[in-house]
Amino acid sequence: MRLKAARVQHFRSIEDSGEFETGGVTCLVGKNEAGKSAVLQALQALRPYGNIMPGYDQVRDYPRRFAAEFKARHPDGRAVVAVTRWEIEADDKQEIAEEFGIGFLTADEAAISHGYGYEKAEWTLSCDETAAIAHLAAMFDLDKGERESVGRAKTGADAAKALSQVAKRTDRQDRFLQRLLSYPGGNIAARATAILEARTPKFALFSHFDRMSGEIAINQLIADRAAQQVKIGDQIFIDFLDYAGIDLTELKESTQFEDLRAKCEAASNRITDEMLEYWTQNVALEVEIDLSEGRPDDPPPFNSGPVVRARVRNAVHRASIPFSERSAGFIWFFSFLVQFTKMREDRENIIILLDEPGLTLHGKAQQDLQRYFKEKLKPFHQTIYSTHSPFMVPAESLSDVKIVEDVVEQRTGKRPVPKGTKVHSDVLVTDRDSLLPLQGALICDITRTLFAAKDTLLVEGLSDILYLQALSDALKRRSRRGLDARWTLSPTGGTDKLLSFIGLFSGNQLRVAVLAGQDEGDRRKIDQLRRNEILRAGFVFTAAEFSGKQESDIEDLLEPEVFVEIVNQAYKLPSEHKLTAAKLAKADTSTVRQAKQVQAAFRAMPDGTPHYDRLTPASWLIRNPAALDGYNARVMRTLERAAAVFKVFNGLLD
Repeated sequence: MRLKAARVQHFRSIEDSGEFETGGVTCLVGKNEAGKSAVLQALQALRPYGNIMPGYDQVRDYPRRFAAEFKARHPDGRAVVAVTRWEIEADDKQEIAEEFGIGFLTADEAAISHGYGYEKAEWTLSCDETAAIAHLAAMFDLDKGERESVGRAKTGADAAKALSQVAKRTDRQDRFLQRLLSYPGGNIAARATAILEARTPKFALFSHFDRMSGEIAINQLIADRAAQQVKIGDQIFIDFLDYAGIDLTELKESTQFEDLRAKCEAASNRITDEMLEYWTQNVALEVEIDLSEGRPDDPPPFNSGPVVRARVRNAVHRASIPFSERSAGFIWFFSFLVQFTKMREDRENIIILLDEPGLTLHGKAQQDLQRYFKEKLKPFHQTIYSTHSPFMVPAESLSDVKIVEDVVEQRTGKRPVPKGTKVHSDVLVTDRDSLLPLQGALICDITRTLFAAKDTLLVEGLSDILYLQALSDALKRRSRRGLDARWTLSPTGGTDKLLSFIGLFSGNQLRVAVLAGQDEGDRRKIDQLRRNEILRAGFVFTAAEFSGKQESDIEDLLEPEVFVEIVNQAYKLPSEHKLTAAKLAKADTSTVRQAKQVQAAFRAMPDGTPHYDRLTPASWLIRNPAALDGYNARVMRTLERAAAVFKVFNGLLD
């Protein structure tokens, strides 16, 4: 059985969530107090995993703003809370078919509902009991005459009644009757429901606040368990000990701690190994378990009897500290793995509900947690989790994301009307705050897609990309090597932003190189880039290293005569204002950078002359590649400079 969709009504902040579909991993996104936790809690109460009775508490759970109206709104004393639709999978159908035949189920899904005033969850199953009766009759080998007694029966109860009225039943009829009577009330549908219910997952809810205690006093914990007052943190420690194969009584009564310590260490090692596969923040950590007797001077209840303490050791610093003093993110991740591992040992069919998982984790660690969901949970368990962090939103599968918002209808001149929590996929009707995590995830993902590839060459702007592309194409037309196609050219917006850009997108197995412009003010920034350990040594270059000038932009790879002709053509300058190499040099004698000289020349032109920008001539060159054809000295010197640039950067890949 696989959960296809769910709908929650009349539960805390939820009046009617609307139906929302669920997949392998479903992400509920919304701001604080939107009702995400309420959705998960309502699902858990439908079919809870563990020692929790299913059902809903009207006083505690019914929306407070309607509490006084419950009888008026629900005269029969019943109000549905959770309605779920389930896919009946191939294995489920096979088990049903073995008892009731292939034609019994008439639909591939079932529904389960529960709520206030319900004695138990109610099932809706589309089935044909007459087909089941025919199948059972054939299974018990009833002949034509024997079948006549149940020939008109529409239900199992009808068939049982008809058979019980047969004065002299054959052995085959009697066995058929006994089978029908073994079903609840002779109800074939009820028996089919029981078969499917045993195969239907339960919901296990894990909260962000559920964290393992760092130490437990065995005597106190035994007393707490007898009084059914065990705290959640202590219960997680008990789960860990169960996983290690250690009983609390064994800890209390044992006089030999060495075997117990060995069991704890083995369990700790297994969970730590699994955790460190997905905990990339610090791989030098390991969890240790210490068993000892309480000391008289320790605070109660840790001053007597057996005491179990968890510590985290850092192999790099060669020191350990109490488990409770590690980061909240580490404690939560380890605690979750303990609970999940214990659940996995129980081998129950579970749907995992996670309320704000990894809330205290760093963004990278949250992405590692997403990877854990995908690789460890999704193949075996459906998972539904809530978040308001963009790093927990699966940007690669947005169809799995559902928006959760607390809707309030605004009315002009009247008080706003609360509509309660809604869950949906329609971002067009969602407020900006609810969309913020989704927008953040999309921005990060799109930015990575657009600007960061495995081999990324960072330049300052779009004009740099166009010039390099045009020069590369010109060389290739001459059967010479241009820029290697493995390089993805990415604009950063200027030298000032290069360092920040590299910090954001380097690493993660990416190769990042830089081709920057340079003036006197950029020297310190370029030196800082070269010293920065994020970039590989020898991966930072400036245009000045190829132009032969102390200051340069990409435009300075072009011979002055070639560059001014491109500018003249791009702006269609009249003959009296056309630029020449000589005019360019005189336009601004304080710089040798051709782009700056052109800017100065344009400022001296009459009103009405278009404003100069670096992108216009670069765009013109891409559209008019013949400007770099021919074998005159100006073009050849330009292409030789470009070839020198490409040789250096291609060499970084070879």
